[in-house]
Amino acid sequence: DTWARQLEYAPVLAVVDSPEADDEDRALLAQLHPTARRVPVGGDELAAAVFAGFDVEAAAAAQHPACALLPQEADASGVATFVWRHHRPFHPGRLYAALEDLTCAAARSRGRFWLADKPDTLLAWDAAGGALCVESAGPWLASLPDAAWEMVPPVRRAAAALDWHPEHGDRCQHLVFTSPGLDREGLAEVLGSCLLTDAEYAAGREAWRALASDFDTLLEV
Repeated sequence: DTWARQLEYAPVLAVVDSPEADDEDRALLAQLHPTARRVPVGGDELAAAVFAGFDVEAAAAAQHPACALLPQEADASGVATFVWRHHRPFHPGRLYAALEDLTCAAARSRGRFWLADKPDTLLAWDAAGGALCVESAGPWLASLPDAAWEMVPPVRRAAAALDWHPEHGDRCQHLVFTSPGLDREGLAEVLGSCLLTDAEYAAGREAWRALASDFDTLLEV
């Protein structure tokens, strides 16, 4: 978990050429952080990167659940990345019951999601090595008054615009799973079963808020 977080935070990765590393290792590294610049240890390129400086604010923005640049679909050397997106909210009870299966389905998963009973709360999903952290990352932009948008960083507004839905605004499910031997079809089936059914969705937000809040203990609400 610690290694994955540190890896994804760094804009430059210093890579040691080791005989123990194989194509699967390299594919996992590339898919966990596809935008990182990879340079060899000991070379002039690494020295130049070190002294080029580090933009703390940019790195933090790239990791914030609301605007993180999550990996795209990929499949190489037995390692796959599966991107799952949907605008319909999760049923809190069914998602909670599926947490163990979803957490153990991939070596690394992260993203943002929303629950039907908490429509204004942007929830962050962060899992690695079988351990899952779910926490509130603040409000969705769609739940804020227009005047508050001026106080939101431009990168956050840009990310919201990419996910904007005419009814739900920036509320969305955007989860990314990366792992060797990943079962895309199985993951899609489990995730889809956790969404509100057509009947539940049609009942509207007041009915959604009345659903049992299985996540309250996890979120310490």
